Amino acid sequence: MITDIEIANRIKLKPICEVANDINLCDEDIELYGKYKAKINNSAFEKANDLEDGKLILVTAVNPTPAGEGKTTVTIGLGQAMNKIGKKAVIALREPSMGPVFGIKGGATGGGYSQALPMEDINLHFTGDMHAITSANNLLCAMLDNHIHQGNSLNIDPRRVLITRCLDTNDRALRNTIIGLGGAKNSIPREDKFVITVATEVMAILCLSSDLDDLKSKLGNILVAYTYSDEPVYAKDLKAEGSMAVLLKDAIKPNLVQTTEGNPIIMHGGPFANIAHGCNSVRATRLALKLGDYCITEAGFGADLGAEKFLDIKCRKSGLKPSCIVIVATVRALKYNGGEKVENLKSENAQALKKGICNLGVHISNMRKYGVPIVVALNKFDTDTDREIGIVKKFSESMHCDFEICKIHAEGGAGGAKLANAVIKACEKESNFSPIYDVNASIKEKIAIIAHEIYHASSALYSAEAENSIKEIERLGKSNLPICIAKTQYSISDDPQKLGAPKNYEINIKDIYLSNGAEFIVVIAGNILRMPGLPKVPAAELINVDSNGKISGLF
Repeated sequence: MITDIEIANRIKLKPICEVANDINLCDEDIELYGKYKAKINNSAFEKANDLEDGKLILVTAVNPTPAGEGKTTVTIGLGQAMNKIGKKAVIALREPSMGPVFGIKGGATGGGYSQALPMEDINLHFTGDMHAITSANNLLCAMLDNHIHQGNSLNIDPRRVLITRCLDTNDRALRNTIIGLGGAKNSIPREDKFVITVATEVMAILCLSSDLDDLKSKLGNILVAYTYSDEPVYAKDLKAEGSMAVLLKDAIKPNLVQTTEGNPIIMHGGPFANIAHGCNSVRATRLALKLGDYCITEAGFGADLGAEKFLDIKCRKSGLKPSCIVIVATVRALKYNGGEKVENLKSENAQALKKGICNLGVHISNMRKYGVPIVVALNKFDTDTDREIGIVKKFSESMHCDFEICKIHAEGGAGGAKLANAVIKACEKESNFSPIYDVNASIKEKIAIIAHEIYHASSALYSAEAENSIKEIERLGKSNLPICIAKTQYSISDDPQKLGAPKNYEINIKDIYLSNGAEFIVVIAGNILRMPGLPKVPAAELINVDSNGKISGLF
């Protein structure tokens, strides 16, 4: 079978200037990073201000499985299909983290004939945005430790430092560390930890900032530590926001790339939805809305994670309002949720499918609560039988959802034409979007609404650490912020073993912390970790490059 990278290598790419011209951007609006990648500069935003917004389409999915569901592939394929049937569509995606690329999940550039290109560049160093975010975050950490070492005039308590270092690689050995060893010249020893770059507050701030000035202001508001007298210390107290913004002055500019069919993709930011808010940048989405009749974007993992945060955090903060929600499902994923083993997913099993289809049902009912029209997209695989497809179609229609099969992995845009027409039709329906909770409710009330309405839990159990954190956030007067719950992606619950549609269980709230710069409250549920580890056989073992620079083993 031909691999994604082999398909990508066979595609003749358009010069990125031509892709820019297709969406009315001129040479002065972009900054080239080689022939096929570019940054979009501020002149493009200034020119787009007077343009009307297109329709916003959010692509989400059922809970992910080890078999893969192809949500990014469908997002790209839908954009290609829109353009193929004569509609002007611009795709807005997140950037991949190198953690999954070298780990187990893979990259975030789609697959088959619906890919973001050049896929090797995008999945690896791309335009350096991830490195800039890593550097800005770690500069703040270095400035804090240096301040303590140089006399500590702010009276920072080293035991109450909140900001942590980061790395864009899965490295479980760095989850908990001791720094400052080796004597007085190496600063004061203290406990520290690393998180993966995409889980940092700096990443969230980049994605939620409207411009460079807003970015700098939000960076200054990062809560980094407490003093011995229990007073908060912010990044601006360390005078760090200016130098951090300098490191991010290019990273805040969205990136322009293309699909396998030469259509535009604005790619920017890359937070994970299981440990962060899981959406691409507000700047990228807003610009795509101005430059196309349709903006097609995605949110990470299942609708219980990425879509909920897109709707309750990103849309609330930016004023964005989706016209349609596309829920991607696969026969394989639904059979897995019905108890079928991964190695048997290619064989017909109507019983497992009927048992696991409740996972699709819970996501449909959850998304309907936001008042936005829904289309179910069945991402078809060669092993799907007519009987199985019929079961999913009948179920979707029983829930009063439009349903379409798409074959965009194998056929590109042509395989998504029917889906594109269904989405266009849905976009013409009335959309009464509204977040599901009042941001001014108490922290526990907001958590309870998400836990009940999205996760279908009966109650929440709070640890002592979480209870103390709530009191501290309330003391700081910051309780009126949106909630960003970090939990497993494999279940709507906080337990990855609870497949299907669990309900009436108790969700475990382990800890809560304030992302004051990003302006949301992070809630840790279950045993989720913000620094992943590599699997027994990481993908990194299979990736190589020959003497001519040709990469192999990348998917």
